Amino acid sequence: MAAAAAEAGSPAAGPALWAEVRALLPGAEEGLTLALSGEVEDCVLLLLRRARGLLYGAAGRPGGEVAAGLRRLGDVLRDYSWERLNAGPWREVVKAWRQVYAYGCLFGALAEVAAGRPLAPAVRLCDMGLLMGAAVLDNVLARLVRVLQPGSPPARSPRRARIAPAPAPAVPPGDALPHLRCPSLEHFRDNYLIPQKPVVLEGVMDHWPCMKKWSVEYFYQVAGCRTVPVELGARYTDEEWSQKLMTVSDFINQYIVNENSVGYLAQHQLFDQIPELKEDISIPDYCCLGEGEEDDITINAWFGPEGTISPLHQDPQQNFLAQVFGRKYIRLYSPQDSENLYPHESQILHNTSQVDVEDPDLVKFPSFRKAAFQSCVLMPGQVLFIPVKYWHYVRSLDTSFSVSFWWT
Repeated sequence: MAAAAAEAGSPAAGPALWAEVRALLPGAEEGLTLALSGEVEDCVLLLLRRARGLLYGAAGRPGGEVAAGLRRLGDVLRDYSWERLNAGPWREVVKAWRQVYAYGCLFGALAEVAAGRPLAPAVRLCDMGLLMGAAVLDNVLARLVRVLQPGSPPARSPRRARIAPAPAPAVPPGDALPHLRCPSLEHFRDNYLIPQKPVVLEGVMDHWPCMKKWSVEYFYQVAGCRTVPVELGARYTDEEWSQKLMTVSDFINQYIVNENSVGYLAQHQLFDQIPELKEDISIPDYCCLGEGEEDDITINAWFGPEGTISPLHQDPQQNFLAQVFGRKYIRLYSPQDSENLYPHESQILHNTSQVDVEDPDLVKFPSFRKAAFQSCVLMPGQVLFIPVKYWHYVRSLDTSFSVSFWWT
């Protein structure tokens, strides 16, 4: 019922919108090449061509019967390719099947617009194609969703009652991370990057537009209708931890405003999925000191309520963690202390410690007391450099949004 109500309240497509959407596609049928990066069954190619023929066979805006046919073909293409996407490890999925899924989402979204239906299902289809598919037609789904996203923002999100901020853990001077304001590239390279020492950088992100624009209410208005994956649970090592697809507005209402339980928007594709957010941040200049190209930098979003925890773990790349709003308590341990941190033995969690950092079981993990650490409370506007393989534990002290840049 809730989903039906949301769709009922969603703006519907009209002839003007169809014309704008149609302008995103090639003018002639042969221009929509249906190019795939690998081989798929002939029956799938036949379905793709049939959907293309329906789309281009109608003069002007397709009628209800044509739109219904396009919708059915989109459903079949998505169902067929979905089985292939989930048949084994994600890294082994053939890109051609991700492209077929993207085409299925495209044809389904176009059918919704052609039929003059509410826009929310079409937006969701675009998001699913962006999350699970592969780019087709010059990333047409990203361009399409910007047109389809309802022009009027959703209703303003309910405000939380103001409460006193959570007390920050004490950071003894001897354990505190060094702070440095806008060091030169050479100084950062020689004193922190080469020797692999963590440091908190000040002033690096003061000019980013997100520092003035972003808030819970801003995300509700700009991205409320967008579908994203959300992690449910305080930490990913908990047995009850799970993942779920939901709209940003539902995530905010359930986990930020009402705090029904702990949910975390940890997204590796958010800035590609919603490019207007990417325009509000900048890749730190210090990333140019790495060996990789700018296109190789992975940008991640971390948005969640107070109490969300990233267990002690290490990553295979250098990391700049930029704090936009809220505070985070962070502890760092050198890779040289790995044997004292008791990594999980399973391959899937080999980069994660078994120890609860703030409440360690020293009977079960006696060597943990030998591990030296540094810590900080990362404040808005600060960027933490976490060297590659450095162990780090993170706890949100407030509703928090961070952006991390993984680079080599």
